[in-house]
Amino acid sequence: MAESRGRPGSASQRPTGGDKAVATQKKQYFRRKKVCRFCVEKIDDINYKDVRLLGAFVAERGKIIPRRVSGVCGPCQRRLADAIKKARNIALLPFAAQV
Repeated sequence: MAESRGRPGSASQRPTGGDKAVATQKKQYFRRKKVCRFCVEKIDDINYKDVRLLGAFVAERGKIIPRRVSGVCGPCQRRLADAIKKARNIALLPFAAQV
């Protein structure tokens, strides 16, 4: 019977460390730098009535997509969040997803 101290019983079951010896090269991916959509298109005024534009920055559950995901710069993200909140208050956008 195998010992119950947490060690494998036979020599064939023992780890040899051979997995570490095999050097695998990871494929390096080039990640494009995210650019602010509003700065590139020179959109100064983010209008709360533009539901199509605002809808692109709201997840299907109703949450505002964060900056690190959308690629929007800080000042534009704050203006975007204010516009989304205004649109929610006058019922142009939903607060939450339909259940």
